[in-house]
Amino acid sequence: MAQADPNCHNCRVLEVSQSLARIFAILALPLLAACAGSPQTSDSPPVVPGYEGIQDGEFFIEPVPAQFLQEGNRREEVAYSGDDRPGTIVVDTYARKLYLVMDGGRAMRYPIAVGREGLSFRGTGVISRKAEWPSWQPTANMIRTRPDLYAAYAGGLPGGLQNPLGARALYLYRGGRDTMFRIHGTADAASVGYATSAGCIRLFNQDAIDLYNRTPSGTRVKVRTEVESLAAEGPQMEDAYGRVVAATPGNMSKREKDLVQIARKAEKDQVAAGKADRKRLAACQRRGIEPEDCPGPELPDAVVTVGTSDTSMNG
Repeated sequence: MAQADPNCHNCRVLEVSQSLARIFAILALPLLAACAGSPQTSDSPPVVPGYEGIQDGEFFIEPVPAQFLQEGNRREEVAYSGDDRPGTIVVDTYARKLYLVMDGGRAMRYPIAVGREGLSFRGTGVISRKAEWPSWQPTANMIRTRPDLYAAYAGGLPGGLQNPLGARALYLYRGGRDTMFRIHGTADAASVGYATSAGCIRLFNQDAIDLYNRTPSGTRVKVRTEVESLAAEGPQMEDAYGRVVAATPGNMSKREKDLVQIARKAEKDQVAAGKADRKRLAACQRRGIEPEDCPGPELPDAVVTVGTSDTSMNG
């Protein structure tokens, strides 16, 4: 083997350079590995267990946004002290809760939205009809009183994601006759837990499917009176945002504080809207456009909320 010349200065420089290169390469490996192995962050919102997206037949039901699933506004097994027998559905339109009574003093509790039609029934009935992705058709009275909302749907709507009855519907009968009272799903997740202008008893579509699967035909349904609700749930009140909460001194105080904050925000929004409108008009003036011809801000597409009286026998 040839011996390195001890007097070769260029050789020594080359050896040092090669050694430094090896050192830098070793030091750089963790950095390169860290870059290559960095997990990709996702901007997708968190999904609450039980409210994931569902492929249900030909339709995909979107996950329920976590913002609509705050404490008390999600499906939950709870203690139940009522005297209703297991298997009974108990609807409390005042507390905006639905209970499916279970054995052992337990119940599955679901949050609900309550529409005008949902307030018209009290007492008991029986689930005599069930439907998956039910069709919907407004009644003649609905079309006559609100043609602006219902005339376009006079021929009915087939089951699907845009149908107001959602993924599942349970139909309440009394004495063999349809009461027009429905327990059904909805794609309008923001409405669950609130009073609504139309509809009967709405659940998140995920909850409607869960209840449907637990409920055979012939299931007894009891809709509580106000007295029964007060005895079972205690005094209730609406908070500043329209959600039902226990009528405690703490919640009353919080409502007053929240109302002040809401009013302040509304005032700020009004000032900001006025400023934006003046800016819009000034821009039009510079372009020689008269105020009456000045384009306004783009508005989102109108969403028609329809009721849930159903005359179809499909499903």
